[in-house]
Amino acid sequence: MMPELREERLVGGYVLAGGRSTRMGRDKALLQLGGEPLVQHAVRKLRRLTGEVHILSDRPELAEFAPLVPDLHPGCGPVSGMEAALAHSRCDWTLVLPVDMPFLPAILLERWMRSVVELPKARAALFTVEGLAQAALCLLHRELAPFVRTAVEQRTFKLYTVFEAAAVELALKQGAHVREVLLNREWDDRAGIALSAGESGGDPWTLSEAQQRARHLWFANLNTPEEFAEAERHVDALDT
Repeated sequence: MMPELREERLVGGYVLAGGRSTRMGRDKALLQLGGEPLVQHAVRKLRRLTGEVHILSDRPELAEFAPLVPDLHPGCGPVSGMEAALAHSRCDWTLVLPVDMPFLPAILLERWMRSVVELPKARAALFTVEGLAQAALCLLHRELAPFVRTAVEQRTFKLYTVFEAAAVELALKQGAHVREVLLNREWDDRAGIALSAGESGGDPWTLSEAQQRARHLWFANLNTPEEFAEAERHVDALDT
């Protein structure tokens, strides 16, 4: 039987909220979408999936939503957030969710997490969408911690490069193929994670019709005012 993700503290959840939001022109974490700030949507989504939720940030105004975990090496970008999360977490796995990805269905995250943690050789997982690796949304095993720490110290900041290099070394250690250690799922409508379409207001672990209509936003980062305006037209697709 698959381990229960919440009860056995198998996965800890962290909201990546340390960006400067330069393209948006204002702080994204506190932008209101559907009457609530993006950070609240992210925290609530993770709390449906994991028993331990924190925000990767040192900004005191975010502390009302969840406990904060500041970067150990400020100014180094998202990889420093990954370093802080792995150093802080007491769980075997760490799920990192960007604060500006509010439409990703909780059911997709739950099915994806379960499909990863049951594989004995897996140590990192992410999605590639339309040819671009979405490495800021990731599931990392605690064994990646020293590799991420070394990458920050060496000022290697590109996330996919860091994960791939770690996977090569861990694959050699395990006698496994890199693709068994770093699970990079190409996402499209045939991605292979079973999701069921349900009526609005039904089972929270099914997709509503609104979520189906907003599939183009599931992996979208809200980086600009134009992207945020598009998001506001689909607030009925939020599942938080």
